[in-house]
Amino acid sequence: MNLTSVAPLMTERYRSTPELVAEVVREAILRGLLKGGEQLRQDEVAAQLGVSRIPVREGLRQLEAEGLVKFLPRRGVLVSSLSADEVQEIYEMRIPLECTALRLALPHVTDADVRRAEEILDAIDRETDLGRWGHLNDEFHAGLYVLANRPRLLALIKNLRANVGRYLRIYISLLHHKPRSQEEHRMILDAVRRHDVPAALAALERHLDVACRGLVTYLSQERDARTERSGLARSR
Repeated sequence: MNLTSVAPLMTERYRSTPELVAEVVREAILRGLLKGGEQLRQDEVAAQLGVSRIPVREGLRQLEAEGLVKFLPRRGVLVSSLSADEVQEIYEMRIPLECTALRLALPHVTDADVRRAEEILDAIDRETDLGRWGHLNDEFHAGLYVLANRPRLLALIKNLRANVGRYLRIYISLLHHKPRSQEEHRMILDAVRRHDVPAALAALERHLDVACRGLVTYLSQERDARTERSGLARSR
């Protein structure tokens, strides 16, 4: 486990130490530096970040609430893993929640909001770093949803998106899905620009459904490949 490559990106953004710990570990998980099932030793995290164990525990508890890590008796803290079925369930929750947020936001969208969203999409087109791509992708969606002015709804959406974010980045990278994702983003934004509620919601639902089906297929294939490798190893 090495968090030192992530920590410099975060130190100027967060004031409370538990918040810093949570963001550094969260980013390491989203970037794939920490894998599902990997153990997080609190003393090691504290040493790498130059903090005491108390804020480390508080930060990890925050990530537990987000579903990114889990505390297990006698095993400590582990990075959570998601199965294909769990990803399916998360998207079944995300689609109605995100469509609700967009529907509530649309009456408040201004020309400036549309221009900002266009700038984010242009930045995504130029971005080659997968971690930065993930942040820009979240920024595009969050920039529209925030106009709904529903803090609890937005918090739920943020947590659900964080849970699948690491897998989405891998999926986008391995299967070169970025051009299609961008095409779908622009279809959403075009409908938002016209204040066409049915078209915007339909485009968003299609966008999320495509990502869901792709991720579920990818994770199912990965599971089957692991099972096959395990069977071959036992037969030797």
